[in-house]
Formats: sequence, structure tokens, C-alpha cells
Amino acid sequence: MSASTEADDDAAEVSEPFGRVGPNAIIRMVEALQELEGAEACARIFAAAGLSSYLSTPPAEMVDEHEVAALYRATWLDLPPDRAAAVARDAGRRTGDYLLANRIPRLAQRVLAFVPRRMALRILLGAIGRHAWTFAGSGGFSYEFGEQPLIRIERSPLCLNLRMSEPVCDYFAATFERIFRDILAPRCSVREIECAAAGDAACVFTIALDGAA
Repeated sequence: MSASTEADDDAAEVSEPFGRVGPNAIIRMVEALQELEGAEACARIFAAAGLSSYLSTPPAEMVDEHEVAALYRATWLDLPPDRAAAVARDAGRRTGDYLLANRIPRLAQRVLAFVPRRMALRILLGAIGRHAWTFAGSGGFSYEFGEQPLIRIERSPLCLNLRMSEPVCDYFAATFERIFRDILAPRCSVREIECAAAGDAACVFTIALDGAA
């Protein structure tokens, strides 16, 4: 897979060695599982991941990326693929809601709403890249801002020890899509086209501001 870039500064890469990610990856999965699958299924999946303690005491700080990997793997092994994907997407949307309400300054959101969409997307991708360690952990984040904008996550914590036949990073796709739809375009679509869990070198997402990515 290849894509052109418009300029050298239209591609950015960030990686961190610490292997810790934000607690939303745990907290929003609890909410999504309980809402879509019920408390019993949520308890069963968290027990399989060895994370039952988080159901009574949600994490308040960064968590080990391997805990997120264990939870994601347990979800996909327990549920049929379509239901696991629905849970992950719901958790991603909830994470996007949290970030819009608490992490992305309201003034910046209002300003970007008046900036040409492709320029605003470039600004957002740069900002996401600077904070990518909060969700990519020890993995690497990069983007390409060409005719077809792309996001790439190498060594995604969602894919550690997980092997599937189809892309499974619905959590990330839904998080990005929720933010982009609110700030840039209500029909924006983010779709994963390559996934490490499916044997690809990295997890790659396409961005279409007018839908149908």
C-alpha cells in the first residue's frame, strides 16, 4: 500500500517506549460491554482478561498496554466478530465524546470549524500525532496527508497477541471518526484497510471527509 504526500511536513511520526495508554481504553469498554452485551458478559470478558478489579475500581491513570491488549483479545474471543466490532466501535465513540468534552479545547474546536476542511484535518492530524503515545503506547503513529489521507499505527496495542482474518481496530477507527465528524464534517468516514491482527505490517486507516472511506 502506498500513498503520495503533498510535502515533507505533511507526514509525521511519533513513537514512545513506555507502553502505557490512557484509561479510556478500559473505561469505555466497560460502558460499551454493559450497554450492548450486559453486565454478565462484561464480567466474564474482564475475568478472562484478568482485569476484574477494574469493574469495581476503574483506572484513574495510564494503564499498561498489555492490559488493553488482553481486554481486546478477550472481547474478540468471547463474542461473534460482528458483536465484538460493535462493542469496540461504541467504546471508540464514547472515547471520542470524552476527548471532545475534556481534552480538545472548545476554542480550538470552534476555530477549526471555520478553517477549510483539509487544512483543519492537517492541523488535527498533527495534534493527534503529538499525543499519540497516549493511545498507541509503545507503538508508532504516523499519517500521510495526500490525495487520500491515511493514519498508520505500527505495533498497535489492540493487536498484541491477536490474530484474526479481518481488521479489528474498530475502537481506533470510531474514535477518530467521532472527532472528525464533530469538528470537520458530519459525514466523515474512517475505515481500517490494513491490520496487524490480520497479518499486515501495520494498522492503516483511510479518512474520507465526505463519507465512504
